[in-house]
Amino acid sequence: MSGRPSRIVFGCVQLLRFGGLELVSCLFPAALFAGLAISKYVDLPIARYDALLVYCLLLTFGFWVVRLETWREIAVIFGFHLVGLALELFKVQVGSWQYPGDAVTKFAGVPLFAGFMYAAVGSYICQAWRRFDLRVSGYRPVLTTVLAVLIYANFFTHHWIVDLRIPVALLLLVVLRTTWVFYTVGVRRYRMPLALSFLLIGFFLWIAENAGTFLDAWNYPDQVDVWRLVHQAKFGAWALLVSMSFVLVASVKSLEGRLYHRGTLATVVTPEATEISPQHSTANQVRTPGVS
Repeated sequence: MSGRPSRIVFGCVQLLRFGGLELVSCLFPAALFAGLAISKYVDLPIARYDALLVYCLLLTFGFWVVRLETWREIAVIFGFHLVGLALELFKVQVGSWQYPGDAVTKFAGVPLFAGFMYAAVGSYICQAWRRFDLRVSGYRPVLTTVLAVLIYANFFTHHWIVDLRIPVALLLLVVLRTTWVFYTVGVRRYRMPLALSFLLIGFFLWIAENAGTFLDAWNYPDQVDVWRLVHQAKFGAWALLVSMSFVLVASVKSLEGRLYHRGTLATVVTPEATEISPQHSTANQVRTPGVS
C-alpha cells in the first residue's frame, strides 16, 4: 500500500511537468493571442491588422535570433503560413468567414497576418518536438503526405463536389494505425498513437479559434451580430488540418535525423530505426500513458 501514494504523487508531478512543457511549447501561439487581445482593446497608431503583421514578423525573427527555432523550422513554419493564407483567401471569398476592419496589408478581404495563425500551429509542433524529444515509429511518410494533401484539397473542393473528409479521415486512421509518437517527461518515456495526438491538438485549436473569434480577429457569419461558440464540426476540421502541419515538420525532422529515434528502445519497431545494444533496454523504458 505504501507504494500506491508514491505512484500517485509521481503521477501528479509528471502531469505538472507535462503541462509545463506544453505551456512553454505554446510560446508563439500565446504571444500571438496576447497581440490579438492588446490590439483589440488598445488604440494603435496604425490599423489593427497592419500592426499584427509587423508584430508577428518581429516575433518570428525574435524566435530565430534567440534560437528558439532553427532556420529550417522557420522555413517550414513560413510554408505553413502560405498554406494557411491560400486557404484563407479562398474561404473568405466563398463567405465561410470574414475579417472586420480595414488595413493596408489586407488583400482580397484577408489580412496577411492571418497566415501566422496557421504558422503558430507549426511553431507549436516544432517546439514540442524539441522539448518532449518527440520521435515516431511506424510512420509512412508517402501515404501520410498524400492523404494530408487530399485533406487540404478537400477544404476547397467540397464547395463543388461531395465532401470527402470522412472517407479520407478514415483512410488516414488506417494508415496511422501502427504509428506511435514517443515523448519524454522527466525521467520517463511515454507513447501515444499519432492519430490521437492529432485529435488532441485539434480540440485545443478549436478552443483557440473560439478565443480568436471572441477577440474579433475574424467572424463566422453567425457571429457578426453576437458572438457564439464556433460550431463543433470545426474541431474535426482542425484535427485533419494538423496532419498537414505534421507532414511539413516531419520533413524537416527527417532531414535533421530526428524523425526516428535511433539507438534507443523507444522506436526500434520500425525498419528505419537502427538496432540497439542490450544495455539500452533497461535504460530507456517506454511507458504508455495509463499503464504502470
